[in-house]
Amino acid sequence: MNPAFIERLRADLAGLREQGLYKSERVLAGPQGGVVRTGDRDVINLCANNYLGLANHPAMREAAHRSVDRFGYGMASVRFICGTQSVHKQLEESISRFLGTEDTILYSSCFDANGGLFETLLDERDAIISDALNHASIIDGIRLCKAERHRYANNDMTELENGLKAAAKARTRLIATDGVFSMDGTIANLRGICELADRYDALVMVDDSHATGFMGATGRGTPEHCGVASRIDIITSTLGKALGGGSGGFIASRKEVVEWLRQRSRPYLFSNSIPPVVAGVSLRVLDLLEHSPEARTQLFENTRHFRAGLEKAGFTLRPGEHPIIPVMLGDAALAGRMADLLLERGVYVIGFSFPVVPRGQARIRTQMSAALTREQLDRALEAFTAVGRELGVIK
Repeated sequence: MNPAFIERLRADLAGLREQGLYKSERVLAGPQGGVVRTGDRDVINLCANNYLGLANHPAMREAAHRSVDRFGYGMASVRFICGTQSVHKQLEESISRFLGTEDTILYSSCFDANGGLFETLLDERDAIISDALNHASIIDGIRLCKAERHRYANNDMTELENGLKAAAKARTRLIATDGVFSMDGTIANLRGICELADRYDALVMVDDSHATGFMGATGRGTPEHCGVASRIDIITSTLGKALGGGSGGFIASRKEVVEWLRQRSRPYLFSNSIPPVVAGVSLRVLDLLEHSPEARTQLFENTRHFRAGLEKAGFTLRPGEHPIIPVMLGDAALAGRMADLLLERGVYVIGFSFPVVPRGQARIRTQMSAALTREQLDRALEAFTAVGRELGVIK
């Protein structure tokens, strides 16, 4: 390989380390859970998307074994060739029933779902108006599309309306937003978005990856939480967070939308089906959500308790009610140092800095899980307080 190219990469990597922006990966020696094993020690885990604590739940493991025994390990094919089993169709039907949509299409990830959505449904005659803090997968999906693009400041309904007006000549206007903005835990103003969509005859697409399964009175996500479930046109989400923490994503919408995606969406047509074991476990997750709300209750009890403890200690937090609770620090190196010191005290967190968040807004993003006990949360609060004082973050 070209030596100059390799030397450039080495210099760029060294620059990331000097700025405190280099991202290391800690290796887990056991299953995902409220406590995980890394290195030779067990630590309290406050940075997983395992909201409902289902990633290592006994019922999920049992369902996985049953699915492997019945359907095997992998499909080795894409859906329209020989990559569709009855369990895939059952899962799509179950997701549709759960979310109240006409149909659902599975993808290998929600990143792929967003990557295959926009260019399949829209072209240069159309327009997309997108929130500035949308997930990278939405941004990349829009880049693949030839539609006219407009961006509005996060949750700013005035700017959104201006974007809709600017796209007045478009054949179809689509508003794209996250349901929950994952770095802040902020919930999208879906009611305001739907009101503008009605006024300007626009479609609404919501990526609900950080809400499906636990936000809303019955866990149907931010559309239910905001009281607009019947007014959202397209929902994309993941099976890799609250819904068991495995892999896979989906798009739920009108049957005509899903049928067209099956015909033309490139990530769907050219990627293997999700493994049948993931589909089988996901079916068990949806059944659990329908009949056992205890995990959602525990999740939000943990959220309130931990947020109150951090506020009492004097940390600067992003306001909100979501289980994502960001501790704002500003400096990237400080965030990395704090994460390291917390790990030494038995608490696993990660420092987030540019380009994951804007420059100057580095943070420790804590995430609550139903798998965490009150005693574990109190131990974590003690560690946060001690490290925060040591680093001068709090008095």
